[in-house]
Amino acid sequence: MENENTKATIAKKGSYIVEVEEGKKYFWCACGLSQRQPFCDGSHKATGFSTIPYIATKSGKVYFCGCKQSSEKPLCDGTHNRLID
Repeated sequence: MENENTKATIAKKGSYIVEVEEGKKYFWCACGLSQRQPFCDGSHKATGFSTIPYIATKSGKVYFCGCKQSSEKPLCDGTHNRLID
């Protein structure tokens, strides 16, 4: 669970395009600190963030949020277009 007073680290101002397999579970990095973006590597453990699971409903391309600010987590909603440098 995300601490509402803590902002995630922006890993990328854009989305990560990933080929997923139907029925497979993926664990999206919510804190932005993982070295395996967009997926979790356990870096969140002392941050107050939790991994967000995603189960693919069909095989194909998925746009995972890279800025970690999306209101559609773990998917990209274009929020990165409104971020200030």
